[in-house]
Parts: sequence; structure tokens; C-alpha cells
Amino acid sequence: MGGALSARDFKARLIDWIENRTGLESAIKDFLYEDIPASSGWHQVLGSVALFLFLLQAFTGLLLAFNYAPTPGEAYNSLKYIVNELTAGALIRGFHHWGASLMIVVVVLHMTQVFVYGAYKRPREATWMVGVTLLLLTLGFGLTGYLLPWDNRAYWGTVVATQIAGKAPLVGPYLTRLLGGDGSIGVVTFARFFSLHVLLLPALTTLLIVLHVYLVRKHGVAPGPLDGSATKKFYPEQVFKDTVAIFAAFVVLLILAIAAKVPLENLADPTDTAYIPRPDWYFLFLFQMLKVFEGPLEIVGSVILPGLAVLALLLVPFFDRGEIRRLTQRTVAIGVVVLAAIGWTGLTVTALVTAPPSQALPEAQESTVLDWQQLSSVELAGIGFYREEKCNTCHNLAAGEPKVGPNLTTTAIRRSGAWMIEHFKNPSSLVPGTSMPPIQLSDGQLGALGAFLLKLTPKNAQALESAPDNVVQGAILYQVHQCSNCHTANREGMKVGPALNGLSKRRTREWIEAQIRHPEQHLAETMMPAYDLAPRDMENLIAYLLSLPYIEPFSVALALELERVAREPGQQLLRTNRLPAPRQ
Repeated sequence: MGGALSARDFKARLIDWIENRTGLESAIKDFLYEDIPASSGWHQVLGSVALFLFLLQAFTGLLLAFNYAPTPGEAYNSLKYIVNELTAGALIRGFHHWGASLMIVVVVLHMTQVFVYGAYKRPREATWMVGVTLLLLTLGFGLTGYLLPWDNRAYWGTVVATQIAGKAPLVGPYLTRLLGGDGSIGVVTFARFFSLHVLLLPALTTLLIVLHVYLVRKHGVAPGPLDGSATKKFYPEQVFKDTVAIFAAFVVLLILAIAAKVPLENLADPTDTAYIPRPDWYFLFLFQMLKVFEGPLEIVGSVILPGLAVLALLLVPFFDRGEIRRLTQRTVAIGVVVLAAIGWTGLTVTALVTAPPSQALPEAQESTVLDWQQLSSVELAGIGFYREEKCNTCHNLAAGEPKVGPNLTTTAIRRSGAWMIEHFKNPSSLVPGTSMPPIQLSDGQLGALGAFLLKLTPKNAQALESAPDNVVQGAILYQVHQCSNCHTANREGMKVGPALNGLSKRRTREWIEAQIRHPEQHLAETMMPAYDLAPRDMENLIAYLLSLPYIEPFSVALALELERVAREPGQQLLRTNRLPAPRQ
């Protein structure tokens, strides 16, 4: 008994200490035992569910941010890494993606319930206006987060969004500049959308949620017309209903996160002007309205009507100033909601029915990638110089009758790149008595030849030797014109322009040739110069570009492997020399 009494005494003293220093106990009791109208019930759980979803979005967004690279060049790959390689990454992204949609649904339903019941009336006008602002911020989260995957769907959808913002009277040009959409979507736009999504909007939303809850507490939950002075406590009945509703929302999200794959299309391609942008489902009605109001009337559908709708929502408490009536007597409010639902549903369904075929990459139809397709452009060009110098006269790559020189699949890997280049230039100085003549190639060409030989193994020699000659010649041209200064191919090169892997799934031969000869036709602001290549050279270069396979997302294991290879002796020397034009 003494021990139990002491434990209770310690607990009481601890609670008293916390209460005296923080007032937490009384605050919790005031919150749980607040008086609410007797008519309160299931129709008032949506506010608690919306708050839960916001907290869940903040939590999952924080988890994603730990592995997300907030730059256009790396955002797509980092997201693929999160989904495919990070433990529970796909589940976390599923929660965040579908949570955004569910949050919009719940907030809209909550606003609809408040509107239909007339709970915005005096003295709750400010509570309603803060709620409308929170609805707009929720849509703002959807808009700014839409760009962050940096796939084609996100890129071109944001292009449309910034163009719509630019049509606003007077402030349109300023909004376009503020969003970074002045000219084209790029680093500035991405940085500003990311900052809005993870810095400004969460802070502003948190502030307004605190204000909203404060106003609800100050004025109380709106009573029903028959409540009179009848009340009940918030705990336990309403707390139970709120908890059940929150649990149901979590179960729905869990099922969606597990069963429904979050869409992710091809990497954003600014030159893909044929892509038909489609916003997310909650903006489809606005997208469809732009088709109704065409030409000079476009501003009506994109700015004026939505602006008037928001203004009407904000001012509705000042127009409807009558006493609260029974739900069955609020025929005008119910009629407005029904008409709005029919209009929204009709526009959204029409947009879905008329949607073009999906632009997503058909990953299930990926073909086998051959060994030579995985070589860098330098290594593949080395095959061309190996053939040009007729090295196979004296050396074997795969098994065969012994020749004058050693088998290169077992010898090359024992030498550094620098040694090989010196050996190519002056064989007798490194191997006295050798019959091998000096190779008359430039340093860049010798580097490419060495890079290819270093890649040889007994297992891949025959496969690499089978590389098509037109593809090999195209790789030489790719190096000659320094295409790697702007593009990546098999993860090597700079990221100024779009990555070229998987180009065969996105472009035709005709489109690629037009892009090489007249790039300004596809994108007026392009930095890419025009190349007037001979027909044979053009055919070879296109063959190389189309041979580049689609590659899976960047992984930590691959990053470590690439870093290890880059540190190997001679690799840097073999990769950095520019190749001269190929021999005619």
C-alpha cells in the first residue's frame, strides 16, 4: 500500500509541477471538456480530418525532403531513387501524393458543409473567410508541388499554369515574373515553386490553422436552429467520432498508397512541344473551361470567373445575414451547391473523356540492353578506332587462334590508361623488341581507344566487338561535336540540355534530324547551335542517339561505382580529350 501510495503521490506532484509551470493540464481539460451544441455529430468531423491530413502531409513531405534533390537536373532521378530503392519510399510518396488529393476533397467537403448549414453567419464571418483562404492555400500546395517531380507532365502543366497567371489583368506580367515563368520554365521557376511549397505555404497555413481554431474556440461551434441553450461536452462523444473519421481517412490513404501507383512520366523535356499538358484532376475543370472560352474570351474562363467565385465565397456571410434555419429550409444554399457540383463534375468528366493517350513510358515493354549499348560515347568511339587501325590483325578480342600480339581481354586490364596511350605512341620504348608500329592518332583518339580496351573482359569482348559500325561512327561524331558538353548519355556528360537516354521512345528519326539541323524550330530560345551534317554523318549520329537505352533511376550503389571508376588511373585522361573529326 505504501509503495502504491507513493507512486500516486509522485504522479500527482509531477502533474502539479507541469501545471504550475506550463498550464498544460488545464489547457487540455479546457479543450476536451469544451461545451458544444447538442446537434454536433458526424457532419462536423471534417475539420479534424483536414487538420490530420495537413499534419500527415507535413510529416511525409519532411521524410521525402531527406532524400530529394531540389534542382531540375537531379529532382527526377532522386524521386526515382526514393520510389525504387529507399526503404518504404514508394509508400511515403504514395501517402504524400494521394494525401494531397484527399486533403483537397476533405477541405472542399468541410467548406460545403459549413456553407449548407449556414455556419458562416454572424459572429463567425472571420472564421469563414480564414477557411476560404485555407482552401486556396490547399490548392496552392497542389499547384506548387505539381512541378517538383520534374517529369513531362509536371513541366508542361506548369507551363500552362504560369501562362494562365500571366493573363490576369494588370498584375499578370508581375505574377509571371514572380513565378519565374518569364520566358521558359527552368531553374528559377523550380526554385520558387519549391520554396513556396516547403517554406512559405506550410508556415502560412500553420499560422492560419492556429487562427482558425482560435476563432472556432472563441465563437464556438455553430448551433443548430433547434438547439437553444442545449449543449454537451466535446469529450468523449465528439472526440470518438473525430477519431473514427481520422482512422477511416488513414485507412483510405493506406490502401491508395499500397494499391495505386503514383504516376511518373518521362523526364521533363522542354523541346517536347508536341506534348499535351494535363493538370491534376482538381484543376481539370479550369483546364476544360479554357476550351469553352477561346481567343479573346480566354481571360473570362481563366481569371474572371474563378476570381468572381472566390470573391463570392469570401463575401457570402455579408450577403446572407438572416437567422440560422433548418437544413431543409436552406434550399438556395443547397441549390447553389448542387449546381456547382454539376458544373464541376461535367467539366472534369469532359476533360477526362477527351484526354489524349498517356505519355508515360511503357516500362513493361523494355527490350534487352546489349553490352555495347551501355558504353560511354568515348568507349564506343574507341571501337571505331580499333577497327580503323585494324588492330584485330595482330590481336584477339575473344577466343581464337593465337596471333602475333597478346589477347587484349586479358592484357589491357593490367595496364593504366596513361601507360596505354604512351604505348600506342611509342610501343618499342615500353616493350623492347615489339613489332607493333606506332599508332598515328591524336591524343583524344588514343584516349578513346584506351577507354574501350580498358572496358574489355573475357565475358563481354564478343558482345562489344559486335557493335554496329554506323552506331560506332555516330559515337565518334557525338564526341567530335562535343555534344557531351550539354547532354548526358549513359550518365556521362553535362546536364545543360535534356538527357538523351531513351530517346527512341520519345522521338522519331525525322524529329531528331530536324532538331540537329534547325533546333530553333522546336524551341525558339534554345542555346543549341545548328549542325549541317552530311547525309551519311547525320544517319550515323541518329543511329547512335536512338541506340541509347532507357536507364533506371540513379542509385547510391551506382554513384559509388562511378566514383570508383573515375578514380582509376588513366580514366580521367582517357575521357577528357576532344576527338578530331573522323577520317573521310
